[in-house]
Amino acid sequence: MLNKVPEVTAWFWVIKVLATTVGETFADYLDGTLGLGLGGTSVLMTAVLVVVLVAQLRADRYRAPLYWLTVVLVSVVGTLLTDCLTDAAGVPLVVSTTVFAVALAATFAIWFAKERTLSIHAVTSLPRELFYWLAVLLTFALGTAAGDLLSEQVGLGYWPTALLVAVVIAAVAATRYGLGANAVACFWVAYVLTRPLGASLGDGFSQAHTDGGLGLGTTWTSVVFLGVILACVTYLTVTKRDQTPAESLSEPKVRH
Repeated sequence: MLNKVPEVTAWFWVIKVLATTVGETFADYLDGTLGLGLGGTSVLMTAVLVVVLVAQLRADRYRAPLYWLTVVLVSVVGTLLTDCLTDAAGVPLVVSTTVFAVALAATFAIWFAKERTLSIHAVTSLPRELFYWLAVLLTFALGTAAGDLLSEQVGLGYWPTALLVAVVIAAVAATRYGLGANAVACFWVAYVLTRPLGASLGDGFSQAHTDGGLGLGTTWTSVVFLGVILACVTYLTVTKRDQTPAESLSEPKVRH
C-alpha cells in the first residue's frame, strides 16, 4: 500500500480550514434549514461517512477527491458528535472538551505503541490508516468543543476566536520552523487548532448580524466553501502537487 495521505503543503492547510468551515455550516444547514433535526442529521451523515470511508480504506493510494471527501464528511460528523453531547445530552462543553482531549491522547499513545510512529508520511497500512482517521475524527470533535467553549461560553465571539486561534497556529508554525520543534507534534497541534479556526469562520460568515456574523446563512456559506474546495481538489488532482514523490514512497528512514 502506498501512502494514503497527501503531502503537507499550503494547499493541505487551505483545504483543511475550508473543510472544517463546511463541517460547521453544512451540519447546521441539514439540522435547521432542511429540518432533519440533530438526530436525523447525525444518522444520515454517519451512514454516508461509513460508505465513503470504506471506499477510502479500500483504495491502494492517496486519491485527492476521495481523501478530501472523507475529510469533509469526518468534519461534519465530528461537529455533530459534539453537538449531540452538548445539545441533546446536555454535557457541558468543558467536560466534552476534556473527554475528547483525553480520547485523542489515548489514541496517539496506542497508535505509537503499536506502530512506533505518528507521522502522516507513514500511513501505509490498514492499521495505521484506521488510527489516522480515528485521530482525525477526534480532532474535529475536540476542535468543535474547544471552539464553542471559547466563542460562546467564554464570550469571545466568532471573529475574536478566529483571530486568537490564528495567532496560536502562527506561534506553532514559528516554533516548528524557527526553533526546529518536532514536526509530527506540531502538525497534530495545528490540525486540532484549524478546527476551531474553521468553525469560527463558518459561524462568522453564516450567522445573523445580531449574533455577530455576516448573515450569509448556512446555505450560501456551505455552497461557496464547497465550491472553493472542489476547485482546489480539482487543481491538485490534475497537477498532483500534493502527492508523495516516487522516490519517497518507501517506508521513511526517520520515524517520529
